[in-house]
Amino acid sequence: MIRQKIVAGNWKMNGSKESISLLINGLLEMEGSNSEVVVAPSFPYLSQVESLISGSAIVLAAQNVSQEVKGAFTGEVSASMLGDFGVKYVLLGHSERRSLYGEIDALVASKVKAVLDFGLVPMLCVGETLAEREAGKTLEVCERQIQAVIDVVGIAAFEGLVIAYEPVWAIGTGLSASAEQAQEVHKAIREFLAQSSESVSQKVQILYGGSVKASTSSALFQMPDVDGALVGGASLDAKEFIAIVKAAG
Repeated sequence: MIRQKIVAGNWKMNGSKESISLLINGLLEMEGSNSEVVVAPSFPYLSQVESLISGSAIVLAAQNVSQEVKGAFTGEVSASMLGDFGVKYVLLGHSERRSLYGEIDALVASKVKAVLDFGLVPMLCVGETLAEREAGKTLEVCERQIQAVIDVVGIAAFEGLVIAYEPVWAIGTGLSASAEQAQEVHKAIREFLAQSSESVSQKVQILYGGSVKASTSSALFQMPDVDGALVGGASLDAKEFIAIVKAAG
């Protein structure tokens, strides 16, 4: 099955009105691509980015969401609020949310449900730490994180969901899994999904995230089970990000 590639830029807590304007204007010079190009700014800049990308093929994502619909939850942002700004994707379970803010599998699963209930697309992040990889627990960790979501929303819901495999040891460290290492895990994730539904497993787009660079992305995108990339720091450089998009085809 041919799955469209997605190249998503997670800007994390970076940017200003001026720098974001320059970045988006640079990205708008990009030639047409067969891949879906996504940008995920911080909450305060969603409106600005929505306006700047209006009429283009660039798609808007958010970096997080509350599991609650509305109410007395100071500082939180709901899925419906994100929808007001034209957001399509929502990053959930990113390793930084799990490790720095204590988001456990059950909480991530509840956020996935909230996003799906509002008609947006969860981009579910899964992945192992260096200690877990060295202990041979990579697949065990990824399967546990995915199963927690299946238990809440069911396997059929994964047709409306994207998975991003991000080895925690390769995020912000300059290290990166080889294309072969990424393929091994992506294939295993697809096989794990196939235990519940073969058809769903073939439709789900699985992205790789972990210090993705233009210089390494070509080999990565040639892997049969790698359906794109979740790009961190490199997405803040328009030329570098465009080079990654070009490598995806």
